[in-house]
Amino acid sequence: MNSNSKNSASGDLISKKPNGKDAVSSAAPVKPSAASMKPSAASMKPSAAAMKISAAPTIPSAASMKPIGQSGVSGDSSSTKRHGKAVVCSDVPSDNSDRVVFFKDVTFGPQEDELRFRLIHFWEAKHAFSKILMGLEMLLVDAEGTVIQGFIPPSRMDTYLRHMKPGSTYRLTNFFGSKTKKVYRVADPDVTIAFSWKSVLSDLTDTSTWFPEDRFRFHGYEQFEAACDLKGDLYDFIGHIKLVNEQALNESFVLDEVEIASDRRILVHVQTHDGPVMKLYIWDKVATAFCEKFRSLGKPPSVIMVTTVNPKRLGGALSLSSLSSSRVFFDTDVHQTREYLAWLESNSEVANRVNAEIVTKAETATISELLTYMKQEGAKVAWFECTATIDDVVRGSAWYYIACGGCKTKATKGPTTLMCRKCGKTEITGAAEYLSKLSVYDNNDHASFVLLGDTGFELTGKKASVLVESYYEANEGSGDDHVVPVPQVLIDTIGQKRTFVIKISKHNLEGKTQALTVTKVLPLEVPALGYDLAADVVVSPTADEGVKRGADMIVSDDAKRAKSG
Repeated sequence: MNSNSKNSASGDLISKKPNGKDAVSSAAPVKPSAASMKPSAASMKPSAAAMKISAAPTIPSAASMKPIGQSGVSGDSSSTKRHGKAVVCSDVPSDNSDRVVFFKDVTFGPQEDELRFRLIHFWEAKHAFSKILMGLEMLLVDAEGTVIQGFIPPSRMDTYLRHMKPGSTYRLTNFFGSKTKKVYRVADPDVTIAFSWKSVLSDLTDTSTWFPEDRFRFHGYEQFEAACDLKGDLYDFIGHIKLVNEQALNESFVLDEVEIASDRRILVHVQTHDGPVMKLYIWDKVATAFCEKFRSLGKPPSVIMVTTVNPKRLGGALSLSSLSSSRVFFDTDVHQTREYLAWLESNSEVANRVNAEIVTKAETATISELLTYMKQEGAKVAWFECTATIDDVVRGSAWYYIACGGCKTKATKGPTTLMCRKCGKTEITGAAEYLSKLSVYDNNDHASFVLLGDTGFELTGKKASVLVESYYEANEGSGDDHVVPVPQVLIDTIGQKRTFVIKISKHNLEGKTQALTVTKVLPLEVPALGYDLAADVVVSPTADEGVKRGADMIVSDDAKRAKSG
C-alpha cells in the first residue's frame, strides 16, 4: 500500500495550533461485551455541552448519512447476525439515536457513541524488526479541529480499507477507546480510536459541517535537538532544499530512481530559514512518494515539508528520518509550503548564506572506525572523511570500465554495439571511467579503497578516457580485447597521504564486500586567499551521476577498448 504517494491529503489549514502527535502502532482493542453495547434511553439524547463546538458547526441529520457500500461496513462484512460476529447497517438510514461526540469526549473502553471526522491519512504499521503487519494506523480530525489517531487490527483491514479515502469524511459507531503508545506518537490524545468487532463506518455526505483539511505541528532545530533519540512524539519539518543525494539542484537535475530503489532512501540536506543545515533521510514508500511528486513537478522544488519525522544522531550530527506515517509536500502543495516559498523568494540572500562546502562536509573517521561502523546493527548508508596513505595500486586486473558516454553507467556489450540499460539505448558511445582499487593505511589499520569515475581524475589529474586512448595510440597493434596496464600516473600516487570521502554502501552493510567506495578525493592544498567559493560549482561527494551505478563493483570484466556504437 502506498497511501502516501497517491492518497496524501492536502489543503489550507486554519490558524489554530494543531494538537496532534501519534503512535506507530496501537494495541488491538479488547472485545466489548454484548450487554455493554445497548445505550439507555437517557443516553440517546446528546447533552448541550456535547453538542457545542467552536464556530457552531451544524450537526448533520441522519438523512444525510450514506452508509459505505450498500448498507454500511462492520467488522465482519460476511455476517449480518447481531449476536454473531458483526452488525451490518440496514439500507434504512440511521434514526440518529447514537450520541454524537467529539474526540475530546472519547474515553477508554467500548463505546456506542457516534464520531464524525475527516480521514487525513492512513498507513500500514509494521514491527520495526520482524516487519510483521501490526495493523492500519489513521490520522483523524473532527469538527473542533482535534486530531486523534485511529487503529484497525490486521484482521479487519480488508473490511474497511477498500472504502477509505484520505480527505473524505465519515461517521463511526461502536468503537473502542484504547491506550495510545508513548513511543512515536503523532497525536496528542492518550486515547486511540480502535475499530472493534461491531464497528460501523459510513460516509458522511452532509456538507454543512466544516472539518479542517489537515493538521501540522512543526519543530525547529532546537526542539529536534532536545528530542533526539528519545523515540517520543513525532513532529513535522519544513524548510528549503540545499542538496538531494549530495547534489545541488538545478534545472537539469534528474533523480537517479534506480539507485534510490536500490538504497531504499533519499538524503536531502535541508535548512529552515537561516538555521543550521540538517540531513533528512527519506525511506522506503515515502521515498517512492518523494520521487513521484518530484517527477510530476517538471522541475526541482525549492521547499520541502515532511511530516512525523524522527530526530536521530548519526555520526555525531543531528539528522531527521521519515517513518511509515510520514508524508511529503513541496512548493505549492499546502498553505504552509506556499507561505515558506514566498519567504524564500523574498529572502534569497539569507537562504543562500550557508557555504556549500559546509553543507557537504562529511563526518571524520579512521579506517578502524569505518570498519566498525559497517558491522553496527541498524547502520545506514553514510559518508565519512578518512585520511589515509596510499600503499599500493592493485594490478593484474582492469583499472577502468567502459561507461555510457551520457549517464556514465557501465555499458553492456551487445551483438554489434554497446548498450545502456539505464538510458534504454541500444547504441551508445562508450567512454573509459576509473574503477581502480587502492591499498591504503593509517596509523592503526589498513583497507581497500575503490576509485570510481571522476575520483580517479581528482587523484591523478588525468581522465581515464585520455589515458586509455593514449595507450592505444602508442600501441596500435593492440586488439580491442587487450587489457590496458595500470598507468604510471596512478602508480605515482603510491606514498601520498590524501583525504578521501568514503561511502559506506548497502553492499558494505550486508557484508558482501569490505572494499570501500571513494566518492571524492580532497585536494592536497587549501585554496589560496581570494578564491571565490561562491563562484565554484558544488561538487557532489558521490561523484558524477551514473558513476554511482558501479559504486560497489570491485571486480569487472576485462576492460575493452571503447567503441563508438
